[in-house]
Amino acid sequence: MKAYGFLGRAALFVAGSIIGGLALAFVIVFIHPQLLERPLPVGAGAQPDGGSAVRDVRGGGAQADDLSAAGGGAQAAAAAAMPDNSGSYAAAVRRAAPAVVNISTRRLITEQIQPSIVDQLFGDLQPFYRQRMLSALGSGVIVDAAGHVVTNNHVIDDADSIMVYLADGRVSPATVVGRDPDTDLALLQIKLKNLPVMPLGRSDTLQVGDPVLAIGDPLGLGQTVTHGIVSATERKSLGVPTFENFIQTDAAINAGNSGGALIDVRGELIGINTAVLNNVGNMNVEGIGFAIPVNLVRGVMQAILAHGRVIRGWVGILPEDFDDEQAQQLGLARGGVVIQYMVRGSPAVQAGLHIGDIVVAIDGKPIQNSQQALSDIASRQPGSSVRLQLIRGRTPIEATLRIAERPSEMPAR
Repeated sequence: MKAYGFLGRAALFVAGSIIGGLALAFVIVFIHPQLLERPLPVGAGAQPDGGSAVRDVRGGGAQADDLSAAGGGAQAAAAAAMPDNSGSYAAAVRRAAPAVVNISTRRLITEQIQPSIVDQLFGDLQPFYRQRMLSALGSGVIVDAAGHVVTNNHVIDDADSIMVYLADGRVSPATVVGRDPDTDLALLQIKLKNLPVMPLGRSDTLQVGDPVLAIGDPLGLGQTVTHGIVSATERKSLGVPTFENFIQTDAAINAGNSGGALIDVRGELIGINTAVLNNVGNMNVEGIGFAIPVNLVRGVMQAILAHGRVIRGWVGILPEDFDDEQAQQLGLARGGVVIQYMVRGSPAVQAGLHIGDIVVAIDGKPIQNSQQALSDIASRQPGSSVRLQLIRGRTPIEATLRIAERPSEMPAR
């Protein structure tokens, strides 16, 4: 009976507590009915400003922090990885930069050292000679999976050894497949597997104002990217290589950039960085760099791979431009092209041309400048013939020349 009485009192106490709790809950819900509404999941439904949670996370506002704290961190990371149309060229760089390499060359040079004053006093006037290794840096571009690397000829000219350093840390010696001093291009090859390859674009569709990026290894700092625009196309008469057709850009190009890549916003190669205009007279010049168009690069590379060299036509003349004032002194209506030099034994000499002859036309096509004359002749096949219309003194003449192959090293004049 005592045990029953104790259990009965306990049951009455629990029942009373439950009834009291329910009564309290009823009173609270009656006062705050919104507590019964079901909350929306994170990121669902409209936000107070009418936007989505993803957009707010991308905006970096206070709501983004709240969502991360509430377990929305994964959504925030995914939103941050989405393109934001900010104008970044990171995707183009990621595509192109792995194929841009650093080139280090070494060559042995012999220097003459003049006798010291002491040696001269003792009658020893014989010059001394010493040898030392001269190092130089440049850049290059891997253009195919076989390991061919395009660079400037002046980067590897006279080098005794060439080492190529890839962006992924690999290093390889390089061999010279072929050189073309007339365009300042050279083709190397490295023996490595799984190489990054630069996609080749087109330079004939470039327009002034197009954004471009220069990638190379300036001053030995390591791979560097600079940004600019196409400032001009078909720049000639700079006196760098024989055949010039440069892309001009204001993307910063410095020592060590030679042979590196000029790319478009798709990450495709459009030129090989070659030269920069630094100072003219007493004037400081900035933002004038030049690149060899990729269409020319492609043609030179294909010719080297097919023949080991670039085959061009040649008649042995060195033409020079003369201006309208000089033309008037000769009784001509406008300036043009004059033969300044001729190579001994060349087709021009054999055909009876003279220094001072003025080239008016080639096969009836009027010639505007010396670059046009050289390029027209170079485009012809060795063994073919060409007619030159000239003025000697004040007398028009015509000469037929047999085209020879342009020599890789120019013979004496």
